[in-house]
Order: sequence, then C-alpha cells, then structure tokens
Amino acid sequence: MEVSEIKEKWLVIVNVFAASEKAGSIWKRSAAYMEAEGISYEARYTGGEDNATELARKACGEGFRRFVAVGGDGTIHDIVNGIAGFAEDNKVKLSEFTLAVIPLGSGNDWARTFGISKNIKSALRLLKDGRVARQDMVKVSLLNASGAEVGSRYMANIAGIGLDARVCEIVNHKKKQGYRGKKLYVSALFYCIKHRVPVAAKVMCDGQTIFDGKYLSMALGTGKYSGGGMRQTPLAVPDDGLIDVTIIPDIPMSVIARKVITLFTGTFHTVKQLILARGSEVVVLPSGQAAKEPLEVDGEVVGRVPAKFKVLEDQLNVMVP
Repeated sequence: MEVSEIKEKWLVIVNVFAASEKAGSIWKRSAAYMEAEGISYEARYTGGEDNATELARKACGEGFRRFVAVGGDGTIHDIVNGIAGFAEDNKVKLSEFTLAVIPLGSGNDWARTFGISKNIKSALRLLKDGRVARQDMVKVSLLNASGAEVGSRYMANIAGIGLDARVCEIVNHKKKQGYRGKKLYVSALFYCIKHRVPVAAKVMCDGQTIFDGKYLSMALGTGKYSGGGMRQTPLAVPDDGLIDVTIIPDIPMSVIARKVITLFTGTFHTVKQLILARGSEVVVLPSGQAAKEPLEVDGEVVGRVPAKFKVLEDQLNVMVP
C-alpha cells in the first residue's frame, strides 16, 4: 500500500476497557499533561469499529511511527501486532517504529520487564526524557498437520502452551466477568495444576530436539514476567535475539507444590526437573491429544499447536527509564 508522509507526533491508542473501564478518564488527565509539556500527539480509541490492532495498522499507513499504548499487556500485544504486521506486509523496517506505554492493565508484565512505572506522570515523562531501548519481536506461526502456516501473530513478551494457556483461558473469562488482581492468576494456576492433563510433544530449538515426551506446560519468552508477576522465563533478555524456553515435564504433584513459589522469586530456572533452552527459532510438534492444546501469546489465546516461533531480524524501539 502507499504510505503517507512520515509524522513526527505520537499516535496514542487508548483501550477504553482498561483499568476497569476507567482508562478514558485517566487518559484525559494524561492528555492535559502532554499538552502542558508540549508533546505533540493524536489520540484514538478502541470500542468503536476498530480494535487496537486495526487502529495501529491504519495509523502506520498514515505515516505514524511513534505510538503510545494506554492499557495493559493485551493492548500492547494488539498494537505491536498492528505495527509488525504492517511492517512485514509493506517491507518497512520494524526499527522505524517506537512504542511507549502508559500501563493500566491488571498484570502489566511487559512494563514490569522494562521497569516502567505505573505512575502515570512517570510513564508519560519517558516520552521526553526516556531512553530508547530495543525489543525483539517474535513471529508465532500456527501450523497445520503438514507444517504449512495457517495463521500468525507477533509476540512481544511470553507465549504459553498447555497448563499456562489454560490458565489464560480461565483468567480472560474471569476478567470479562469483572474480576481483577494477582489472586486471579494464582487461583487459576492452582486449579489447572490440580486438574492437569499431561500430553506429549516434540520441541525443536534451532533444528535440535530439546524435548520429546509428556509435558504439563511450556513457556517461550523474550520477557521475564507473565501472569501478573510470575517469572517462567526469569533469565530472558528482551533484545538478545533469542527465545528462552522453559518446559515443565510430567512431574509429580508433590514437586510442583513445593516449587510453585520459585515462579515468584525469580529462581524458577533452578528447578532441576525443568527443561531449559534458548534459540532464535522454536518449533512445537504435538502428539495425539496434544494437538488440541491451546496456545497463548502475551496473555491472548490465539489458537492451538503445532506452532513455530521465530525471532524477527529487526527490532522495535521502546521508551524506557
């Protein structure tokens, strides 16, 4: 498509459903701050005909290259997908785009990874005084039985398969009912552990088989945090060009119960029963019933395995402290 002249001002995308639907009023105060600071911007809102992905993609075509996400991890995921999808389809470098975030979600895991404050003024100050860091982007391709791509999304933080994805299904359902908070994730996690159903899969990392057997859950991340502060990939580095993989095999319930605390202390990687790996491309090939296992990307359930995860060559710019 033809791209309009590049714009210097920020395009603010406000998720009106964030912060228990208080994001609109919070944004009004934020807008006053931006105007007082002389920050040039234009604001657009979800809740109409377009979601955040469509709003971001259209804005890219209009020449916007600097975006502010007002919302949580789901909002960031959607905006990043609009940007990355536009860049790939139109052969535009991802490094032309910059993302800033005003974190208003219940988890704010992406913002936590980058040390972005939940204080609105502090987050907004980064638009003028912050530094530019780089963020790896991962293309997640859904595959059919013959290995052909049948759909794709882009990942900015962490993906999960199995138990983790089932937790997301429960949490997202509860959020629609108005529930919020860290306890929501923890209670869903314990429920899924109690009702766990191990399935089998083969996992390949940069062409090498790293796991082939029954598992409870898998996490694949460029970021450290998910589920409101849990660290399934605690050693992940957002700009090293690699995906950190953590696989929980079919291990006894007693071991799981003793080790759950390490998800919150940043020491999960020390659990000796885990399978850990790191690479630029990861393929998950399920066996039997595992083909029905859900796949979540940045907290959004996007489909079922099999799937391929590949780090893009270019990186996104992000505003950080």
